[in-house]
Amino acid sequence: MVSGAQAGEETFDVAPDGTNWVAHGVAQIQTAGGPERVTGNLVLHADGTPVKYDWSTQGVQKASAAITFNGPVAMIALHVQGKRPYTQQFTFPSTKIAILDNNLYDQFAVLARLYDWQAGGEQTLPVLIPQALTPGSVTLNSLGLQDSGGKKLTELQVKTADLEVDLYLDGKKLERIVSPSANAEIVRE
Repeated sequence: MVSGAQAGEETFDVAPDGTNWVAHGVAQIQTAGGPERVTGNLVLHADGTPVKYDWSTQGVQKASAAITFNGPVAMIALHVQGKRPYTQQFTFPSTKIAILDNNLYDQFAVLARLYDWQAGGEQTLPVLIPQALTPGSVTLNSLGLQDSGGKKLTELQVKTADLEVDLYLDGKKLERIVSPSANAEIVRE
């Protein structure tokens, strides 16, 4: 929801696959340029470190990328319709890298699992925003139990250089995401 109006919908699942986990999401978003479909498939080791990530988008522009991780190194192979393929490599300070891609909100559920709840407090992780080819960092901070729509949910504050959102969790289950600056809210059905 953006300014109270529905702007899109995402279907997703997070499930084990052998010794790894797979987070798969498909979002249908209404943009100013028309409808857009974004698909992401993130494979993670059991400890949350990424193995590979594939995404594609169809709408005004068609593009896709395959990202492979080798420890703290991410190798991106980008394909944009009508352009030459492009590759780029990023090296991060840690192997525990958060993936937060545009319009795929299931990745925030994975991010909440990367937070060390026992340690608590402010924690910073490297982050990759694949569709924007942007590396950086994300800071997480648990604000404890909060009232959210009549329910007591745990609030996890998420900040990057460009974004500040609040995640609301019922145990480990992500129920709601709020972005006050964008007047946006994502609610799990």
